[in-house]
Amino acid sequence: MNEIKLSFDPPAALITLNRPEVRNALCPSLVESFQVALEKVAGRQDVAALIVTGQGKAFCAGADLKVLRELASQSAEKAREDSRRLMSLYQGVYEFPKPVIAAVNGPAIAGGCGLTTVCDIVVSAEEATFGYPEVRVGFIPALVAVFLERACGEKRARELLLSGRTLSAREAKEIGLVNYVVPRDGLLAKAHQLVQEISKNSPIAVSLTKELMRDLHGLDLKRGLEVALHLNSLIRTTEDFKEGVSSFLEKRKPEWKGR
Repeated sequence: MNEIKLSFDPPAALITLNRPEVRNALCPSLVESFQVALEKVAGRQDVAALIVTGQGKAFCAGADLKVLRELASQSAEKAREDSRRLMSLYQGVYEFPKPVIAAVNGPAIAGGCGLTTVCDIVVSAEEATFGYPEVRVGFIPALVAVFLERACGEKRARELLLSGRTLSAREAKEIGLVNYVVPRDGLLAKAHQLVQEISKNSPIAVSLTKELMRDLHGLDLKRGLEVALHLNSLIRTTEDFKEGVSSFLEKRKPEWKGR
């Protein structure tokens, strides 16, 4: 897993994209290694949240264009296989049972910007930039469009995807792509601070809240309320709910079981 560095500092886990020589561009082996790392993090009960960052000056420059050029001369089946691999990564991060925090240390472009979009919380260095310039190289941001529209609405998504323009960290925050903008030297500290805050909460409540937010999008009022009702009822059957209520009434720190 040389292209991905995985480390643990409970309650946090840290995945670092490790191809700084190509601005951490996404390639098949990196994507596969990322998914293996996700599986390892998911199995750790001592991890409350995952931080994702990049090695060097960039967060991620998107797909490796050299790889895409090679795929352009291969079969449609091979191209679809590569696209499905990236789709699985995006979906895996978006539906990951633990919160995922992007610590964006530098440019997050194209597929790299898509990676930040599927994270739950985005902390950006002041000098980081964001953008979806795929149309400028004859490509389309098909996979990331699905998540971008959810993040900032159809009109904003259309403008960003059709223009291919680059956004500053401040503008990205204004339109909802970024949650926090901090000095670069305080980037990981802020991300770890957020993990500490999350770690105080019930793991099962956090996981079910992620599930709720994932499932609500696009539902009409009636169906949305049905989904909410199901999870509202489900959480009340858990040990964590009972512990949370008891600890609050007894004015003590809760002891979460994660079930």
